[in-house]
Amino acid sequence: MSAPQVLQGLKVIELGQLIAGPFAAKTLADFGARVVKIEPPKGGDPLRTWRKLKDGTSVWWDAQSRNKESVALDLRRPEAQALVRELARDADVLIENFRPGTLEDWNLGWETLHALNPRLIMLRLSGFGQTGPRAGEPGFAAVAEAYAGLRHLNAEPGRPPVRAGVSLGDTVAGLTGALGVMLALYQRDARGANGAGGGQMIDLALYEAMFNLTESLLPEYDAFGEVREPAGGALPGIAPSNAYPCGDGRFVLISGNGDSIFRRLMLAIERADLAEDPGLARNDGRAARVTELDAAIGAWTARRPLDEVLATMAAAEVPASRLYTVADLAAEPHYAARGNLERIPALAGGTIAVPGIVPKLSATPGAVHARAPRLGEQTDAVLRELGLDDGQITALRERGVIR
Repeated sequence: MSAPQVLQGLKVIELGQLIAGPFAAKTLADFGARVVKIEPPKGGDPLRTWRKLKDGTSVWWDAQSRNKESVALDLRRPEAQALVRELARDADVLIENFRPGTLEDWNLGWETLHALNPRLIMLRLSGFGQTGPRAGEPGFAAVAEAYAGLRHLNAEPGRPPVRAGVSLGDTVAGLTGALGVMLALYQRDARGANGAGGGQMIDLALYEAMFNLTESLLPEYDAFGEVREPAGGALPGIAPSNAYPCGDGRFVLISGNGDSIFRRLMLAIERADLAEDPGLARNDGRAARVTELDAAIGAWTARRPLDEVLATMAAAEVPASRLYTVADLAAEPHYAARGNLERIPALAGGTIAVPGIVPKLSATPGAVHARAPRLGEQTDAVLRELGLDDGQITALRERGVIR
């Protein structure tokens, strides 16, 4: 690796599949952690065949499994479970997102692994967490978003709720889980925690990660009994901020909710009367008259094409944006200048564009140093590290324990 890696030397075992657990591991791998991903020998992680396939493998796999190693083990077999326990003996982190109780059935639960390796940090991601009356229920991202109260808000008034178009419940949980891992590592290493070897278990429910995003939703209900309802493209209680129609049939997103920004916006749309209205000088006054403000802004944008609206907003220093498609952002110079579009080696050959590494650390930036692995590509190498010889590896393969 040409650049320094802040997590270089960290060993992570990934037992997760699909999105939440693997996304957390991908985040650590981008900054230098060695991630050994355990996959079932027959088919591997289901993400390999999700959405668009190129030469039989999902291009999503290229993005999410970069920088990882693949070891194909049938975790239902006692021999494979024993191998995972051996891998965990010198691991720093183990990430899993099975339904609670699954790892315990395989003798791979927290108590077992912590006894083998007191320094181990274990991130456990699940729909509803490891405890509580719903702990045993399955829960994917969509369920987590609904259970956290976000799907109820994500709709036009009077219409059915919609999803964001990506699996927010999974990726937000993955990011939150990666943060938990870093906090636990800091406690173990930087603070020199000695209690029980310094390792700890992180229990994170997908819905909790989403509920953490709900801002004033609960306090407003607790203080005022208010149940916030869907508001479409607006941001209830913060005004003006909405998507407005333009004269060419497109939409523009304008956020004019800062006090000084609001005044500049009103002057830009030729509504000096609203700019000078003392009742609109602060957000609480504007929120009470949001319908009036949205109508004024919408009437102005509806008479002008999107590009003219954006130019006017830029000149007035009012935050605004077109609604970008992936084709728009792939050609956007700012994305390229910030390193947000990165071409990495693709499993099918050549390269493929993926989102670049974030956040951007000045001294220890992350890097993509390896393409996503073929199923079981590193099985033999990792097992040899555990001390198995070629004969033992061949015997395990013949019995279907490994691929």
